[in-house]
Amino acid sequence: MSIIKSYHQKLTPCLWFDNNAWDAVTFYTTVFNNVEKGKITYYGEGMPLPKGTVLTIEFLIEGQEFLALNGGPNFKFTEAVSFMINCETQDQIDYYWEKLTADGGEEGQCGWLKDKFGLSWQVYPTIMAEMVADSDSKKVSRVMQRMMTMKKLDIKALEEAYSGTPDVIKT
Repeated sequence: MSIIKSYHQKLTPCLWFDNNAWDAVTFYTTVFNNVEKGKITYYGEGMPLPKGTVLTIEFLIEGQEFLALNGGPNFKFTEAVSFMINCETQDQIDYYWEKLTADGGEEGQCGWLKDKFGLSWQVYPTIMAEMVADSDSKKVSRVMQRMMTMKKLDIKALEEAYSGTPDVIKT
């Protein structure tokens, strides 16, 4: 029986992997605390991948349903789609950044990264949404300018830019 209750979510992201969907889902279970694997289907005779190869895996991350598909090498992930991890603290940002860039993941700019499977993530401090929505355009500009100098986002440095602390644009 599937842990995912017959697709109760209206939209479920389907993540296309070459042939390593199982490895990816297993990896995500080590990164996130609230992860569950669900129903697994397999390729049969005469299908694009060898019989017995995992076809799909249903899984949940923090209550969000996903489907991992072993579809072959036809398609790759791009930055056009990413998953945002909302973080309350710098410790959370540091944790997800370290875990998701490990073993071949890549750091990007402005809180973006790719994990070792090529999937894009944004590791984002929740306070940032408040700062960039401020009616004071100078505060917003300082925060955005500071963010543009970062790879992994630094909450303290963003807060300093927001408050106008002198010399906030550091290299």
